[in-house]
Amino acid sequence: MNIVLLSGSPVGSKTRIAMDALQESINKEDDSHEVTLLDLRELDLVFSDGRSYMDQEGDTLQLTQALMNADVIFIGFPVFQASIPGALKNVFDLLPVNALRDKIVGIVATAGSPKHYLIPEFQLKPILGYMKAQIMQTYVFIEEQDFAGKEIANDDIYFRLDSLAKDTLRMAKIHQNILEEEDSKYDF
Repeated sequence: MNIVLLSGSPVGSKTRIAMDALQESINKEDDSHEVTLLDLRELDLVFSDGRSYMDQEGDTLQLTQALMNADVIFIGFPVFQASIPGALKNVFDLLPVNALRDKIVGIVATAGSPKHYLIPEFQLKPILGYMKAQIMQTYVFIEEQDFAGKEIANDDIYFRLDSLAKDTLRMAKIHQNILEEEDSKYDF
């Protein structure tokens, strides 16, 4: 399976720390997958101006194609001003509306306050649903207190990341089998 992990902010380090831990969980579950980690801190993306993704080049084209070619996408993001980062919203604006059709999407959110635990539910999931993604119901929410320096200090977070990886990969296999079954009904 082709798996893309998107660390969805051009600033900060906690989301990337969480995505690195998630990548370890995925590899621990099954290391045969092709896993790509894309970090908005390392990419030079254009601001969406309504052009087709095919008219883009460089990091912007690489990112959009990687997301559309993925079977599974994990999106990690910090909560800024009680919302998703604008840079992450820009990624969605760069994609065509059906870009996430038949993609299984898992979510990891980091925040400085427990008050923001519903941001993935009310800010990100509606966008993903509109773009036709198959969204995992549960997500991992990581608070400031779960970090110590440059690492995750709460063992429960590792357990929840392991569960998200396992459940998402399981769902992706089931979804892939269903799609293959539907495709086999046609002779062409």
